[in-house]
Amino acid sequence: MPTNVEIARSVHPRPIAEVAATIGLQPDDLWAYGPDVAKVALSVLERPRRQSVPPRLILVSAITPTPAGEGKTTTSIGLGDAFHLLGESVCVALREPSMGPCMGVKGGATGGGYSQLIPAERINLHFTGDFHAVTAAHNLLAALVDNHIYFGNHLRIDPRRVLWRRVMDMNDRALRNVIVGLGGAQQGVPRETGFDITAASEVMAMLCLASGVADLRARLERTLVAFTHDGEPVTAGKLSAAGAMLALLRDALRPNLVQTLEGTPVLVHGGPFANIAHGCNSVLATRMAMHMADWAITEAGFGFDLGAEKFFDIKCAGAGLDTAAVVLVATLRALKMHGGVALADLTRSDPQAVARGLPNLEKHIENIGYFGERPVVTLNRFVGDDDEEIAVVRRRCAELGVPFAVSDHHARGGVGAIELARAVIAHAETASRQFRPLYEWRQPVPDKILAVAQKMYGARNVVFTKAAERDLAEVRRLGYERLPICIAKTQSSLSDDPHLAGRPVGFDVTVRGIQINAGAGFLVVLTGDIVRMPGLPRKPLAESIDLQDDVIVGLQ
Repeated sequence: MPTNVEIARSVHPRPIAEVAATIGLQPDDLWAYGPDVAKVALSVLERPRRQSVPPRLILVSAITPTPAGEGKTTTSIGLGDAFHLLGESVCVALREPSMGPCMGVKGGATGGGYSQLIPAERINLHFTGDFHAVTAAHNLLAALVDNHIYFGNHLRIDPRRVLWRRVMDMNDRALRNVIVGLGGAQQGVPRETGFDITAASEVMAMLCLASGVADLRARLERTLVAFTHDGEPVTAGKLSAAGAMLALLRDALRPNLVQTLEGTPVLVHGGPFANIAHGCNSVLATRMAMHMADWAITEAGFGFDLGAEKFFDIKCAGAGLDTAAVVLVATLRALKMHGGVALADLTRSDPQAVARGLPNLEKHIENIGYFGERPVVTLNRFVGDDDEEIAVVRRRCAELGVPFAVSDHHARGGVGAIELARAVIAHAETASRQFRPLYEWRQPVPDKILAVAQKMYGARNVVFTKAAERDLAEVRRLGYERLPICIAKTQSSLSDDPHLAGRPVGFDVTVRGIQINAGAGFLVVLTGDIVRMPGLPRKPLAESIDLQDDVIVGLQ
């Protein structure tokens, strides 16, 4: 089979205006970034929907990730192409890739095989500059904080209690903890700080949760950045930072329109990670997809316990969204890894290992039920997958009473996902239920954390460190206890220990800190050893990326 890059380069993309027209977008709605990428004006949300039927939102999630891969993005793209082939009005809404993982271990995030987004290289590297705009706006606020302290500090900011770190869109462990202001009196006030990756920026979260320009301005204004010597909060509004930040984010607020290899329209907008942020594309892009098409297909990052939980409890609860169906993606390779098979041995047929890995799938099916839904389980088929192994998964899904479909979109494109598309449509039209949140925002913070840990992860209890207890007291003192929670946790396990595969039992989740993201509108709960600035691997993918004859090579 050709490589992803070879497949993508073999397709001549449709003009973006032609793709836009399939969902009712006019040339005046588009701001072109070349012939095959455009930003879409927010004004399209103000005009009536063309369609008479209510839009239906499909969420794609997955079992716990493994190095073997699961394929949420590829499945979302293939499913969108299958809907298109069936003659349905459809628009896909996905997150933007971060350059850190592209240059690190993951590679690009535009799908694979015959279910890809194009132009893949542009989407993976720089795209329309949204990540850079978020980085610039975030770091402007950081610069204004230090500048205020340097020039008299009339707000009486305590340099030891500045919360706002800097960000960059690259994995760089050396910048996790730094000291700024060194070099003498003219270089600023020395203090400890650090860098997070841009995908973990609160500005990214605000961009993705904002309902429009006015809402984004309000979120920026109330962003908590520091405390005074008296313990009083200092916001971005008090530093007069919101206006300039909003100006930097003006274009980034508009969703980006691209296409699949088969010409299906896709809105790609925002890129928070699900292990250290809320893991969903923007509310604006999701609403735009639902506004312009009968079916909107979106995804939530990593396993259902991470991105999808936040999709429901933060995004849907805050923006008034609901799903018509949830697709749960699994692979035989991932199930075998959860069943104890080493990565090097996954190509060997082992139905017993698949059966041993099923408890992880079963837990995610159970998790979806907590929100009132029953999923459509799909097996993302790899070359060489064994029919006997597939039968193990099919039988278990039948026993659990959940729809099951094998999808071969990676090798065959949209036609390979027709079975899945028909199962999703049937479920959405006959078995969809209104979602219910896992917790109420008004509940005490420890109760919300416990609800997620016990129901989503299967934890026995939650343990708070002394630092976390102090953070919790601060949350209560400042009146932020009614915000939803965004738990930062390893994606490699249902627990907070990345080494526990399958369906762990009898474990506690350790909370080591709680960060107030007042602008985003949630509390970040730090668990285990999770860090908000990843590092590059021993052999980064960046070492094999090059530009040869004006063609980018080596990007996976």
